Amino acid sequence: MISKLEFRKSSYSAQDQECVEVAQIPANFRKSSYSGQGQNCVEVGSLPCGAAVRDSKHPAKGHLPFPAAEWDAFLTTAKL
Repeated sequence: MISKLEFRKSSYSAQDQECVEVAQIPANFRKSSYSGQGQNCVEVGSLPCGAAVRDSKHPAKGHLPFPAAEWDAFLTTAKL
């Protein structure tokens, strides 16, 4: 599990002004152990606040993050 996200201000932000900060999502996505070799599937990555999923066919198109409570509820339901 990732300990924290590192946020940074844009280089366009003025000194000592409040602004929106951004953080890079670490690239630690993995395929399910149930996925076959070479098959396209959904990948999951751990986040400090939950998890993110992405399409293995198009990883550069982004990811969908889920808060920890929602991810836990999904896993609980999927195990039924």
